[in-house]
Order: sequence, then structure tokens, then C-alpha cells
Amino acid sequence: MAESSLGALHHVELWVPDLERARHEWGWLLTRLGHEQYQGWPLGRSWRLGPTYIVVEESSDLTGRTHRRTGPGLNHLAFHAGTPAQVDALAADAPGHGWTELFPERYPHAGGPGHFAAYLVNSDGFEVELVAAG
Repeated sequence: MAESSLGALHHVELWVPDLERARHEWGWLLTRLGHEQYQGWPLGRSWRLGPTYIVVEESSDLTGRTHRRTGPGLNHLAFHAGTPAQVDALAADAPGHGWTELFPERYPHAGGPGHFAAYLVNSDGFEVELVAAG
């Protein structure tokens, strides 16, 4: 392992209840954020940006069909999403791709007055935070 990659995130794997829906929703978002499709197999897909990749998989080992962002475990993934105008464009396009805005009454400062971000949740309950460069 190269010294410079020590501690860096290698990949994230999300188990999803519906691969095709996840492929549509996550594929749109990750592609808009600059990721490229990386791997594909009957139960999963991945997208890569640099050395890091994100996997969605409809595993045969799933023990449930519901993700609860408010329960123990993963609450959300936060992505650098460009300028405030780029975050605005992503937030505006998101509903057409299975994502719903969280905290719309506080957009774009739901994370605080000095933090410009869109918070979205998809059909399966996974939350993302799209952070503008500050």
C-alpha cells in the first residue's frame, strides 16, 4: 500500500432492496458528481471516482428490505458537489431521478449559516449531503 493512501476511503458498499431502482437513482447522482461506471454483475453495480468507488448491491444475504437513516448505522454520505450553482442544479434535477429534498424550508443552510448544501433522500431512504465549495 502506498504511504499516501493510508487511511483513505477505499470503497463504500450499500445493500439495497431493488438494484434497478438503485442503479437509476445512484447512477444518476454519482455520474453527475463525476464518477464513472466501474463494475457490474447480476446483483450489483459500482461507480468510481479516482481510487474510491461506491457499490450498490441487492445481496442475497439481505435480512430486511428497509434502510432507516435515523436508526443505528449509516446516516448519510456527504459529497463535494462543486459551486453553489452546481448544488442548486443538482437539487433542482434530483426529484426527476428518485431523490427528494430534506429540510427544504432551510435550504441551502440546513447545516448552519456558513454551510451551503443540499440534503436529499432517495426512494430507499438513503440520505446524501451535497456540499458546495466554501
